[in-house]
Amino acid sequence: MRKHTPVSQRILFEDNHLIAINKLPSEIVQGDKTGDLPLSEEVKEYIRKKYHKPGNVFTGVIHRLDRPVSGVVVFAKTGKALTRMNELVKNREIKKTYWAIVKNRPQQDEALLTHFLVRNERKNKSFVTKNKQEGSKEAILSYRLIASSKDYFLLETDLQTGRHHQIRAQLAAIGCPIKGDLKYGYPRSNKDASISLHARSVEFVHPVKKEAFIITSEPPDDVLWKYFVNSLGKAGK
Repeated sequence: MRKHTPVSQRILFEDNHLIAINKLPSEIVQGDKTGDLPLSEEVKEYIRKKYHKPGNVFTGVIHRLDRPVSGVVVFAKTGKALTRMNELVKNREIKKTYWAIVKNRPQQDEALLTHFLVRNERKNKSFVTKNKQEGSKEAILSYRLIASSKDYFLLETDLQTGRHHQIRAQLAAIGCPIKGDLKYGYPRSNKDASISLHARSVEFVHPVKKEAFIITSEPPDDVLWKYFVNSLGKAGK
């Protein structure tokens, strides 16, 4: 398990309307049946203490990341900001970019992937189908190969739809399961139970200030992620 760094040390952006946190791979964004403390509650506590707010503190969950995934998560600090951000999500006006480490090189270094996904609630897994069928949802993403090592490849993916386990399922469908993702066919787990998928950035027009924003987060502090970050830096990407 990675050391649990306090929320106050992982703030990527904060103003009166929004707060963005670099989520750790072990965290859940919102409460679930595990009963573990969710990131949303940690953010609430941070706000309550920092601003000396009495009573209940508003923290609106705009989007989520799977528990083993790291990266940018944005929360709303007001009801107005939440409503407006939800509209951006609904209208697909938030650009989400992810980095994924995979073992196998894809056949194409850059491509647009379109699949249909069927979600199995009991197994908490999405299955790829070739054609549209009852209960399926169209899933679209683009990816490009941006770095490689002796044994692994780093893909940058941009989501055009927001489906359950979309990146995990679609990359697995082209023979590139994400490192550590046992659920989608990777042979071994990562030591800390994470998967090597990182929400690198979110880009949107601020719901109140009406300015274009991009919020970027650094990947987890481990050897392989550091290698790729360094190699991208040297390449000037």
